[in-house]
Amino acid sequence: MNGKELPENFGCMVFNDKVMKERLDKESYLAVRRAAEDGEPLSLETAKKIAVAMKEWAIEKGATHFTHWFQPMTGITAEKHEGFAEPDGNGDIIMKFSERSLVKGESDASSLPSGGLRATFEARGYTAWDPTSYAFVKDGSLYIPTAFCSYDGAALDKKTPLLRSMEAISKQAVRVLKLFGDDKVKKVTPCVGAEQEYFLIDKSVYEKRTDLIHCGRTLFGARPAKGQELEDHYYGAIKSRVSGFMKDVDEELWKLGVYAKTKHNEVAPSQHELACVYTQANIATDQNQLAMETLKSVANRHGMVCLLHEKPFETVNGSGKHDNWSLCTDYGENLLDPGANPEKNARFLLFLLAVIKGVDEYQDLLRISVASAGNDHRLGGNEAPPAIISVYVGEDMEEIMRCLEKGEEYVAKGSSQLKTGVKALLPIQKDATDRNRTSPFAFTGNKFEFRSVGSSANIACPNFILNTIVAEELKGFADELEKAKDFDKALKELFKKTVKEHRRIIFSGNNYSEEWAKEAAKRKLCDFKTTVDALPHYKDEKNVKLFGAHGVLSESEINSRLDILLDNYANIVHIEALTALDMARQEILPAVVGYEGFLAATVNGKKSAGIKNMGLERKTLNELSALADKFSDRIDALAKGLDGFPKGADALKRAAYCKDTLLAEMRELREFADKTELLLGKKFCPFPTYADILYSVKY
Repeated sequence: MNGKELPENFGCMVFNDKVMKERLDKESYLAVRRAAEDGEPLSLETAKKIAVAMKEWAIEKGATHFTHWFQPMTGITAEKHEGFAEPDGNGDIIMKFSERSLVKGESDASSLPSGGLRATFEARGYTAWDPTSYAFVKDGSLYIPTAFCSYDGAALDKKTPLLRSMEAISKQAVRVLKLFGDDKVKKVTPCVGAEQEYFLIDKSVYEKRTDLIHCGRTLFGARPAKGQELEDHYYGAIKSRVSGFMKDVDEELWKLGVYAKTKHNEVAPSQHELACVYTQANIATDQNQLAMETLKSVANRHGMVCLLHEKPFETVNGSGKHDNWSLCTDYGENLLDPGANPEKNARFLLFLLAVIKGVDEYQDLLRISVASAGNDHRLGGNEAPPAIISVYVGEDMEEIMRCLEKGEEYVAKGSSQLKTGVKALLPIQKDATDRNRTSPFAFTGNKFEFRSVGSSANIACPNFILNTIVAEELKGFADELEKAKDFDKALKELFKKTVKEHRRIIFSGNNYSEEWAKEAAKRKLCDFKTTVDALPHYKDEKNVKLFGAHGVLSESEINSRLDILLDNYANIVHIEALTALDMARQEILPAVVGYEGFLAATVNGKKSAGIKNMGLERKTLNELSALADKFSDRIDALAKGLDGFPKGADALKRAAYCKDTLLAEMRELREFADKTELLLGKKFCPFPTYADILYSVKY
């Protein structure tokens, strides 16, 4: 697909607004728009017309099946495909797709994680069409984005809380805008743009690594001679094989209406990034799930494997997913755009402070929103923000806030043009803020960038939590300002109070430094270093109250999510420990013994031949034997740790055991394994080394 063909092919596999205008009568089309924009329910008669049009369009695009595509608590998408073809009673078939098939599907709710919301014998679950996200055709099936709920309406997925939170924040944002005299606004929508980092490696090396196959990350591997020290991979020329892959990814995503825009090499060898243009949070979430699936499937076709784990390789940077978030009105105005004079833009300042206040009061929830076994290996590793949540706003905005608190007039600095010292270069306009790559939550000019999100995460989670906490703060602001007799005076007092009470969350320095960790402790900021430390706070009283007040999650839904997340953490670490034990026993130890035998045979052979100079062989053999003994002891320790795994305990106890015992034993086992790797002869290595993997895509 070239640039000339792109406009007419973009979204060609999507049942989008343009297609609906063409294929539906005006009344049905407007009904769909009202359902998407205002939540107005569709009549069965309208749904029938939509189903007929959707089926005919999908068949024209080559579809033979349809599926309700949803996002259960597994962290990936789920789909069950049904054929359009049904017998007509005369030995032939008819292509049938009813309004009921469009609007509602049924799935086995007990076979997907429910966290105790559904018992095994309570199997019925429903998928409900989400008209805010377009249906599309892929791989011969019509995909219908849906929510997934239990028989009694409890959310069993990641989409439902996101949709609820979008309604909650819109309601409160509209209240605030009305106070500023905005009578035309009807809806405010969170908009998101996700930056997706990933690794690409050759399939041949992947297939020789049991840990990559089972765990998505390497459990063993010594540091290669060349890693990312030269920083020559970042933004470097893209290899032709990778470029071909990226081209195919772009084309597939464009056909599916995904706004794939930016692609480049990332910092680590074999690491890359794909970024998409902003769109509504719900659609952005669906599109990011599609992007991850497409990256994997296209890589496979190109003889490569796409790794989405947060830390696939120990000695180089891991992968994140920066979640860029803003708020937009239904008439297209970004409420986080400061304008030319932010100090005078009271509306902007109020929304900015609502976010800052929310981040401060609900640091624990934002940390929970990015908590996972994989992300624990990445956060704080001089490649990703630390576990401590803070907000970066930039020097200018900090000065504006200081003035708001002190009641002083803000005086803008000099020229906002960047002077390069080269006359031939055109003047460059400076942004309102610099960038701070160490900050977990940074204001970047007209949006916030949540940098802590892991590369494999479903962005619905951080976004529904962010939406809800900002909705809560906007509600508090609206409650206070609506009853004020003097709006301007009350607004100034609100600014002053908010900055004073929540400036502790603002930090512009190096988030990686030890000094910041000490300073954050003085400020009494949360520092949940691991998933197990963070997750129990999900059900803190203030958090249960928050989600309940805005109708986003009930207490039982929160408890179910907590149980699922803890269980998932324990299962992942347990699988990793079992994999590490198998690799140590079946691959590494035999390789070490084999090399020891080779060295011993060499020593004996030289001795028999009367050769006296065999110090190197003996030294290597002694060193390797000593390491092998310690390695064997660590194998026994890990095996003992696995034997003690508390299978019958609750999810928190199992997760804590994995964190405190299994991960610790795995780290010690790895230490000796990686040391032995550096002593093994190349032909004795049991699996591809880091150098083999990271540089496996050679051209």
